[in-house]
Amino acid sequence: MKFSQVKAVVTGGASGLGEATVRRIAGSGGKAAIFDLNAERARVLIQELGEESVIYKETDVTDAKQVEQNISETLEQFGGIDLVVNCAGIGTPGKVLSKGTPMALEQFEKVVKVNLIGSFNVIRIAAAAMQKNEPNQEGERGVIISTASVAAFEGQIGQAAYSASKGGVVSMTLPIARELARDGIRVMAIAPGLMETPMVEGLPDAAIVSLSAAVPFPARLGKPAEYALLVESITENPMLNGETIRLDGAIRMQPK
Repeated sequence: MKFSQVKAVVTGGASGLGEATVRRIAGSGGKAAIFDLNAERARVLIQELGEESVIYKETDVTDAKQVEQNISETLEQFGGIDLVVNCAGIGTPGKVLSKGTPMALEQFEKVVKVNLIGSFNVIRIAAAAMQKNEPNQEGERGVIISTASVAAFEGQIGQAAYSASKGGVVSMTLPIARELARDGIRVMAIAPGLMETPMVEGLPDAAIVSLSAAVPFPARLGKPAEYALLVESITENPMLNGETIRLDGAIRMQPK
């Protein structure tokens, strides 16, 4: 699939990895719909990148009816959807036991609901739309890319909820890819390591220096633009399917 011609939905597209993806899509000549709750930031991006390339839909990815409506409206405005990139997510830390007190169950549920159930919610509705696309010469109708994390593999202390949610993203990628193969829809996931996102940039400078030094090579935080570059590569390479790609500079996270 040619990246320059994609009609994409990017959840969490107003900041971080999602914003970088929207920028790359628009810069390549494609169209992107930002599904996010940050209307102010989304409008700044639209003003910068152009209304002909980028639109905004206020979206809670866990809201089934809202996602259905916004997918429907995007289909009407773009004339189709052939790429979905799930970047919406939260990373609220919390120990199972904190000074002997159990984590509030609602805290665990919220992280799983946004990161895992929210991703699945968008996938299921977008896939129903994609299967109606005319196939290209490879028989391809669409590409779906979700965002996992290295925490899915080496979760740290305090990441039980986050690791569980991202592990779920990894685990559902292959079975969904196998199912949607009949429709010519590829399904992939990216597992970023330590990235220059708002979540990390809020840390003290000393902490960022320490985190950067933990990455074997290159010894720095990953750039959102590098995530977007991988999205482009996945989109254009038809043999990439059913897999999670680590984007982490070979880091393996320690217990804490």
